[in-house]
Amino acid sequence: MEAIAQEAGMSKRTLYEFFASRAELFASIFRRMRQTITRPLTEDQIDRPLAERLWHLLSPPGDGFSNLLPLVILRAVITEAERQPELANEFLQEGPYALYDMIRVELDRSVDRGEIRIADTEAAARLMSDMAHQGLLEHLVVLQPPCQRLEAYNRRLELAIRVFLGGIGEPE
Repeated sequence: MEAIAQEAGMSKRTLYEFFASRAELFASIFRRMRQTITRPLTEDQIDRPLAERLWHLLSPPGDGFSNLLPLVILRAVITEAERQPELANEFLQEGPYALYDMIRVELDRSVDRGEIRIADTEAAARLMSDMAHQGLLEHLVVLQPPCQRLEAYNRRLELAIRVFLGGIGEPE
């Protein structure tokens, strides 16, 4: 908390005026991190085909791959998870679980429109997210320049969407 307050140019006391607890502060940080790796859809994008919606949703905006802070924080969460389970829970709620929900909303929308048939959109959303993102261990251990990470991610995301829609999202 002290390091965060110092980085923000304020005292710990002032920081606690904005956030009642460490968990609340980290939930806010995790929400901001999610915004660096995903993009919610705008109203005009909702009517696009599912493949385009998934691409937009799962593509990081701007310089999402040049910021190493999410990796640093993820490593810290893993290190502290046993001693601070509330921190790990906030990370899961504001990170992966929120992303699964965003994907599920789009899958449900496509099912309702008759674009695809998926019986369990919650499980399918988790599968789509897992397919799109690099394996966690490799992601944490192998450091690549941002341009290589972005290029590899885009190739993987394109393939993941094709495989996902070709396998699970049977067109009507």
